[in-house]
Amino acid sequence: MRSTGAYVLVTTLGEPVRAFVPRPLPPARPALAPESYEAGVRAAELALARLAGVAGLVPSVEWLLYSAMRKEALLTSQIEGTEATLTDLFDDEAGLAVTNTDDVEEVSNYLRAYRLVRENLHDSRGLPISVRLLRNAHRLLLAGARGAGKQPGELRLSQNWIGGSRPGNAVFVPPPSERVPGLLADLEQFVHARQPKLPPLVRVALVHVQFETIHPFLDGNGRIGRLLIAALMEQWGLLPEPLMYLSGYLKRHQREYYRRLSAVRTDGDWEAWIAFFLEAVEAAAGEAERAIVDIATLVTADRRRLLAAPRVGAVGLRLFELLPLMPRFTIEQVRRKLATTFPTATSAVKLLEELGIVTELTGQKKNRSFSYAAYVDLLAR
Repeated sequence: MRSTGAYVLVTTLGEPVRAFVPRPLPPARPALAPESYEAGVRAAELALARLAGVAGLVPSVEWLLYSAMRKEALLTSQIEGTEATLTDLFDDEAGLAVTNTDDVEEVSNYLRAYRLVRENLHDSRGLPISVRLLRNAHRLLLAGARGAGKQPGELRLSQNWIGGSRPGNAVFVPPPSERVPGLLADLEQFVHARQPKLPPLVRVALVHVQFETIHPFLDGNGRIGRLLIAALMEQWGLLPEPLMYLSGYLKRHQREYYRRLSAVRTDGDWEAWIAFFLEAVEAAAGEAERAIVDIATLVTADRRRLLAAPRVGAVGLRLFELLPLMPRFTIEQVRRKLATTFPTATSAVKLLEELGIVTELTGQKKNRSFSYAAYVDLLAR
């Protein structure tokens, strides 16, 4: 059995516990055998290539990014117990009332953190994937009431643990806080190795486990660790854009996800984790590919209906092109987005409503809100 780390005795909350300190990547003694991952890598890479290819079916990649990034934000937050829905998120962005505001804030915070990372990676003067960038993302992730007291943007200075009511009965005790900076420096060095010997997908799988094992923050480690997966896949050219929502698969197989992470620490079983991760990528890419085909089919059919309408005008067409980026909206939002008058915005919305493309939600004559319902239902599946 391969050893992936060593235990050190620490005292926390007055009791001695064994904290796990992982060895630097890549796995050694024995090293990973190529035959243990090659078939899985080929299948996952093929699924990713098909996903990237099918994105051209939709006129604007921004439509796909809008939905995929929100689904990932929602699902990665749900893994941690957040109960917000996709409709809650769309309503919040439209300025409509939502009941579970704290949960929606957590999902919105993840989106802000995700955008920050992507902006840096796409900016020649931005930060690379690094401890500093992840700390900046963590600061946004934990902004607000629920993050108060959890040191947003700061590496932990105290011992934490996973599962259990105290360190003594925890499922897992991560490294002592004084070891965290050095362990993260080793991980950063692995990420930026000049001549890596392992395929990118395998390296992404390794990095995720190592980050979760180090558990460098007091809270939000799972979400930052999954954000790191998405960032590395884009950075290493596995997907041109973050069109996949891997957290959907991880949420459906949450128990197995945690079991495989744990088995790396307890049994040195990197191979089983990598196989699980590659299966997750293949499945999630296929799911995203099918979703894009469904979106393209829906939007094409609705556009055809709109173009056949006798009273369609430029404003109505422009509004339709905006719908995948604001699937719940008010007339005031339309007026602002299209820089037009309220009566013109009202007429454009009314036309789309008459065609059955959008639906009014309130049943009122004032302060009305609307939904591109078929699109919302498609994304929520």
